[in-house]
Amino acid sequence: MRALLSIIILASLGWSGYWFVGAGATKFGFKTWFDARRAEGWVADYADLAVRGFPNRFDASFTKVALADPGTGLAWEAPFFQLLALSYKPNHLIAVWPQQQLVATPLEKYRVTSDDMRASMVLEASTDLTMNRATLTALALTIAPDGGDAPLQIEGLTLAAEHVPADADAHYHLGLRADGLAPPSTWATRVDPNGTLPDKFTVVHADLTVLFDRPWDHRAIEQARPQPQQIRLRLAEATWGQLSLQAAGELVVDAAGQPTGTVTIKARNWREILQLARNSGTLPARISAPVEEGLKLLSRLAGNPKTLDIPLEFASGRIWLGPVPIAPAPVLRLR
Repeated sequence: MRALLSIIILASLGWSGYWFVGAGATKFGFKTWFDARRAEGWVADYADLAVRGFPNRFDASFTKVALADPGTGLAWEAPFFQLLALSYKPNHLIAVWPQQQLVATPLEKYRVTSDDMRASMVLEASTDLTMNRATLTALALTIAPDGGDAPLQIEGLTLAAEHVPADADAHYHLGLRADGLAPPSTWATRVDPNGTLPDKFTVVHADLTVLFDRPWDHRAIEQARPQPQQIRLRLAEATWGQLSLQAAGELVVDAAGQPTGTVTIKARNWREILQLARNSGTLPARISAPVEEGLKLLSRLAGNPKTLDIPLEFASGRIWLGPVPIAPAPVLRLR
């Protein structure tokens, strides 16, 4: 009995020592990281940093945290932020955001509110802290421009990413699902002035794989974001009332972010979708009539006047419907 008691006491002392050393190292690591960012010209501040969770967790809690990268113009502020980890499994992190936070881009500031926003992230066992897989969820998410314009609202959001090392070092399988997405009322009124569509999208989801120029690791925050080189869109779908839009295809992205390839669009009730594109200004008025005539011809050839399968070509910085350029191609660069 004495021997057993001695072993228990020694094990407890050893584990306590491990926790306090680990907690100290965790706090020192975060302080060093913030100091390094400030030395690079960032805004990188917090009012307080505490590491708690004895004996089985390393829970780092920040208050009044602010980060701003002068190189990209991106900034983030929050009254608190937490990174939680099991002391015996420190490469599995849980991030917890507050109900209110501020995100700024070079174009606009956004007030982000949610009932519960958190992410689970598993890192690979390496000094680069390469992401193996991650899932972010948010409930009752609202994204509102700081100037007071109408917000975007989502009842439930899920973003997921998984490293696929069997194919390439920087190949990731990505997924998005947004339940109960309500677009900003000002945008909805502009594209649907008669109010014939419901307030919320029924379905919004996407499934794709992306090859980046390098893995997502600590350098993605400290230096620059990895950039997409190849995108395989298995399926993206949005359903708004009786309108349905699906997309699938593959794009190659050059160093300037210009995509080349083909994406096939399947549209149900395409005439109504075309009218929404006119209302929103997405489809320029000067090409609206020839595009509609071309789509009518395609629908007659397909034998279904309400549904279209349309291959869109991305080339020379434009999106092409057959020989007709219908819009500039998006520049696929991550700031």
